[in-house]
Amino acid sequence: MLISDIRQQGIMSQLTLQFCRVPALMAVVCLLMMAPLISIVLTATGDTGNLLPHLFQTVLVRYVGNTLLLMVGVGFLAIIFGVSTAWIVSRYHFPCRRLFDWLLVLPAAMPAYIIAYSYTDFLEYAGPFQTVLRQIFDWQTPRDYWFPEIRSLTGASVMMAAVLYPYIYLLTRTAFRQTSAQMFEVAALAGRPVFWSIALPLARPAIIAGLALVLMEVVSDFGTVEYFALETLTLGIFNIWLGMNNMPAAAQLALCAFVLVGALLMIEIFARSRRSFENIGGGQLGVPVINPSPKIKWLCFVTCLMPVAVGFFVPVLILLEFMVSTGLLEVRLSMLELTRNSFTLAISAAIGVITVSILVGLLATYRSGQLGRILAGMAASGYAFPGTILAIGVLSFSGFLDQLFGLLLDDIALTGSFFMLLFGLIVRFQAVGYGAITSGLKRMPPHMMESSRILGHGFWDTVQRVIMPLLQKSIIAGGLLVFVDVMKELPMTLLLRPFSFETYATFTYQYAKDEMIEAAAAPALMIVCAGLIPVFIANRALKT
Repeated sequence: MLISDIRQQGIMSQLTLQFCRVPALMAVVCLLMMAPLISIVLTATGDTGNLLPHLFQTVLVRYVGNTLLLMVGVGFLAIIFGVSTAWIVSRYHFPCRRLFDWLLVLPAAMPAYIIAYSYTDFLEYAGPFQTVLRQIFDWQTPRDYWFPEIRSLTGASVMMAAVLYPYIYLLTRTAFRQTSAQMFEVAALAGRPVFWSIALPLARPAIIAGLALVLMEVVSDFGTVEYFALETLTLGIFNIWLGMNNMPAAAQLALCAFVLVGALLMIEIFARSRRSFENIGGGQLGVPVINPSPKIKWLCFVTCLMPVAVGFFVPVLILLEFMVSTGLLEVRLSMLELTRNSFTLAISAAIGVITVSILVGLLATYRSGQLGRILAGMAASGYAFPGTILAIGVLSFSGFLDQLFGLLLDDIALTGSFFMLLFGLIVRFQAVGYGAITSGLKRMPPHMMESSRILGHGFWDTVQRVIMPLLQKSIIAGGLLVFVDVMKELPMTLLLRPFSFETYATFTYQYAKDEMIEAAAAPALMIVCAGLIPVFIANRALKT
């Protein structure tokens, strides 16, 4: 008993020492970032009015089933698109190979809900595609021919896979090009298929990591499933919260969705931890490039062109045609306020995220121990929550603050204000900025801070004179990524925005929901153009 007591006291003293090493400012900021996440858990403990058992008996199984089926469909198609194109551009010489190396990343700039709006209007019964078919073949009624239903689980799977496959493509292409060329040569000399025996097994962790990211986006998606009327967990949370006015039940369902997202995160982290075995050979890296027959060359060209055309070029052309048909004067007049609101929100969120990330990253790296780094990681976990789920926590937290400030000040209401929308977006995308800052800090020479302190410079003086100039590229990259993510974010902006506050994303959603996608073509194209920025950053960073 005495030994166990001594060990317990030792553990407690170590924890106390670690806690004391965490700066107070960092602890306050991290707890503030975690407040909406804690609020979700506390809200889930509230009274649901026995709604949850009713949901189990009626719609919950359908919510979960549709979510899983959508994940399977999108995941399967994204693997086919991503792995096949990554292998083709890495292995074969064919026309426009270097161009496709970049073009295949472009669909990542297209939000899933925008491609869904574009294709639905283009391919539905009254759309131009079916109209032309009826004119050519002299069909009169829908009974004369069969056409696939776009607003379906299959249609949503194709639409989402067409814009999410670049996650798998980028990581798989990098894995192919970082594997020792000697391994491929040995397999070829042994008469073994290079792709099945070497390339695919060694790229498996990268494929799984990319697939986990794709599936997290599927779980988080709101615009596409809402427009296609697919009853998934995310749409169920939205309906229970606003349709049934039952926030505790929505929070409980949100925790179920978070468990699913958490499992995907664990898969992605596990896959990353296994990547070290991919390249153990020396010498030249990458798959040996071969010159196939002319037929194979054109097959490679068509295979690479198809996902780019479906995921980027065709929807962009549809949006451009819509924008021209609405008239340029109307577009200019409606875009002024949208541009001001969208850029103000995105720039403010980017500045807020980078400021918090720099503060927390520096203090976690140089002024706190292991406990501080764990606390900083937990503060950046908001990205694991879909926007619909995190909005519940932000609203619950803002309601608590309204009650607290109401005791001290009059006429203070944070709920429904621009400030709370900005706060929610900072919490949501804190991981993006924190990841950029910490990666920049890890690339710095070790003991730089200690060397500066030995020369007589203080901590903040060293940060200003030495650390910040070296972090400049990481700050710019992280800020741009946050800027574009905020421009595309739909559910949080839709749920937390002030009255009559419209952005590109919410304006596009509202008009598409009212079957007026032509009027929303211009802001949709602006979102796509902004999304090209992180696409080029990611492709340049991962290109070897």
